[in-house]
Amino acid sequence: MTENGPADAPTGSTSDPSGFLSEIIGSPITVKLNSGVEYRGELSSVDGYMNIALEKTVEYVNGEVRNKYGDVFIRGNNGTVPPPLFLFCPLSAG
Repeated sequence: MTENGPADAPTGSTSDPSGFLSEIIGSPITVKLNSGVEYRGELSSVDGYMNIALEKTVEYVNGEVRNKYGDVFIRGNNGTVPPPLFLFCPLSAG
């Protein structure tokens, strides 16, 4: 544990989410769309437009498994309205 948080926490700037996400490539994450649909998988890539690719992905609708996919590509926010299409949350290890 350091003064700023856990010693193994990613060091990316909070003002640059793509930088943070680049540091957690290979980690399990949840992507939640504005519609409420969630995709849980392993982050394989992210770019400056917040386009992301997941591997070993499972789709959840209303909390229940709907589909299982190998690879998924989710288009990011291109800076126009509506607001961003997704939120990111690293999954707990437990």
